[in-house]
Amino acid sequence: MSALKTLLYVFVYPGLVFMFVYSTFCEWFDRKVYARLQNRMGPTHTGRWGLLQPVADFFKLMAKEDIVPEKADKTMFTLLPIFGLAVVATAMLLLPVWHFNPAAGGFNSFSGDIIVLLYLLSLPTIIFFLAAWSSTNVFSTVGGTRVLTMFFGYEVPLFLAVLSPALLAGSWRLAEIARFFQAKPVLLLVNLPGFIVAVICVQAKLERTPFDIPHAETEIVGGTFTEFSGKKLAFFRLMTDVEMVVSSGLLATVFLGGFPGGLVLGFLQFIVKTLFVIFLLSLLRAATSRIRVDQVVSFAWGYLAPLAVVQLFFVILLKGFVL
Repeated sequence: MSALKTLLYVFVYPGLVFMFVYSTFCEWFDRKVYARLQNRMGPTHTGRWGLLQPVADFFKLMAKEDIVPEKADKTMFTLLPIFGLAVVATAMLLLPVWHFNPAAGGFNSFSGDIIVLLYLLSLPTIIFFLAAWSSTNVFSTVGGTRVLTMFFGYEVPLFLAVLSPALLAGSWRLAEIARFFQAKPVLLLVNLPGFIVAVICVQAKLERTPFDIPHAETEIVGGTFTEFSGKKLAFFRLMTDVEMVVSSGLLATVFLGGFPGGLVLGFLQFIVKTLFVIFLLSLLRAATSRIRVDQVVSFAWGYLAPLAVVQLFFVILLKGFVL
């Protein structure tokens, strides 16, 4: 029974099947909200309300011709999309979606899992850079350089913002952080500045407007993904969708009190809270326009990092003298 439960956890919920279904749904939700904010309709025809459009796009790409450039590093060019998808899928399994109590079957809970999750979410950026570099295309190389430049801007503020709730809760375990804020929901307001910083940093991590500089079509064709097609591009797109779900789930866990209530209620809260974060990302995407890569780094170090440090300092004072 224990082995069956583990297999269901890894492959069904919240594993690979759920990951594919929910990440494609979140892509539809993001596209729909973004379109409505621009007075457009968004996906409408494939499936009811266009729900199956991201799935259709994925399988259409899977059926397309898969071209590898003659001068590319063929091994890296082929393996990186698969490795990237495996990384974000592993990160998805660390979210405390199902159980909070390890003794009750919490396979995804261990001390320091928040550090591991943040590490896994850092790897897609490195993968995008290596993918661009291995393709040897000049536009991809420029896009890859921009990916790495942005990485040095937003990553530190993101870590500081996410680790502040962990410090306040006195734990490096995601489930325990969520449980702490469920018991003391008023303290969620303390983390509001950190939540704002984290949302902006996640937008940059996902390379969405106004931080879509690495693949700016009007400047560098397709940037990082210029040479990718077919199955490889499909895997990269699915990887980005899953990364959006995992990032939203991480913010919902540490800033919105997690997903209490067992399997059914926990599942419903996971859906509602992650969609709320994705709605904020879509709103930010619709309300802004692309900025330069140097402006991203300046904004991150000039505003986001100081705000995250102030948040961390306030949490230390609160932890030391009040709680």
